[in-house]
Amino acid sequence: MKLDIHVPRFTWPGAPASIGTTLASLAQSAESIGVRALSVMDHWFQMEQAWPADEPMLEGYTTLGFVAGKTERLQLRLLVGGVTYRFPGLLAKTVTTLDVVSGGRAELGIGAAWYEREHRGLGVPFPPVAERFERLEEALQICLQMWSDNNGPYQGKHYHLAETLCSPAPVSSPRPRILVGGSGERKTLRLVAKYADACNLFGDASVVARKLDVLRRHCDDVRRDPATIEVTAFSNLPDDADVGAVMNEAEALSAVGVNTVIARSTGPDPIRWLEQRWAPVVPRLAGIGA
Repeated sequence: MKLDIHVPRFTWPGAPASIGTTLASLAQSAESIGVRALSVMDHWFQMEQAWPADEPMLEGYTTLGFVAGKTERLQLRLLVGGVTYRFPGLLAKTVTTLDVVSGGRAELGIGAAWYEREHRGLGVPFPPVAERFERLEEALQICLQMWSDNNGPYQGKHYHLAETLCSPAPVSSPRPRILVGGSGERKTLRLVAKYADACNLFGDASVVARKLDVLRRHCDDVRRDPATIEVTAFSNLPDDADVGAVMNEAEALSAVGVNTVIARSTGPDPIRWLEQRWAPVVPRLAGIGA
């Protein structure tokens, strides 16, 4: 079992002036204890379901570029990018740039987007959900084409590219890994089966097990081995959970097919949280599912 960390909140003492130094220290601490990947959200406003919308929120790829310059081994991704936020050709170019400057550590995390308030607030079109999923599939196809030897045109329902030139090519071989976020059974998990190297699921072990059954059926439909898809899932434990609870949750998730557990940093002292809560269990997590 691998450990990733996710940073959905930058409401730290001294913010905004402290955000850069705190984030750099958090990323470096994560790398030092053996965390595999660091992710941030792709939002312009904080998620109002969880915290006030006017809390500090950073643009995702700028943030990952900063983290890349402060670390050497961490994989870097958005969890997850909204398809509506960037034209797909520019998205592929952005991820490629991050991959090149980080030495091959970029991943493409992408989903259908959902936060209407920030779209309306900043004047970004927010099409209906069915169209967003159509755009998501076309964006995945465009990124894959741009990361291939095919520099020709792309003609879709929503996107039309005269040429898909991407130079320099990504450093990652054969290309940056793709994670499709969300657990919708009819559309999202079908896109995971068709295009993704990884998925991200919510819920306890029983919920994740049910979603993975659906994913396996989609994999059967497209003749894909589901074992080739990394399964990530968030830890659902409170910040004060002890080591025993952490290990029990990880073992339960592993038993239903999860490869990577993702810990969320939401408190005012993320470095202390990481070093006290997660550093002691990283070696033990590595033994789960080995």
